[in-house]
Amino acid sequence: MSPSQVLRYAVGGLGVGLIGLGAWLVTAEPAPGVVLVWLAGALVVHDGVLAPLVLTVGLLIARRPGRGLWRGALVIAGSVVLVTLPLLLRPGPPPNPSALPLPYGRNLAIVLAAVATGAGLLHLARLWRRRSQRRVGTEG
Repeated sequence: MSPSQVLRYAVGGLGVGLIGLGAWLVTAEPAPGVVLVWLAGALVVHDGVLAPLVLTVGLLIARRPGRGLWRGALVIAGSVVLVTLPLLLRPGPPPNPSALPLPYGRNLAIVLAAVATGAGLLHLARLWRRRSQRRVGTEG
């Protein structure tokens, strides 16, 4: 057996073990139906909303100049939203008042605007530098 096959079987076995652990933890819950409904909702939101959105944005920027920069900005924005969203969507007051001392919705919008502005300025600076290098190359 080759080392890659050994690694494949080891990772597969680990995955099956973690699936078993997850199933055991769900059944140990006092209300496993609630967890299963939440998991089904997460699956629907991921496959029905997030995946098509990511694919559409990827297609829109695939042939654009600076696509690596914009992909990086989208990864940063997605990470910030992923970290902040549970705090924004949690119903009721936070169990710890210091967990949400500031308005997260407004601050999330500010951070996302800063990421977009920074990416836009960096993109414009790169375009300006390329144009100025072309001018210098044609003058000399």
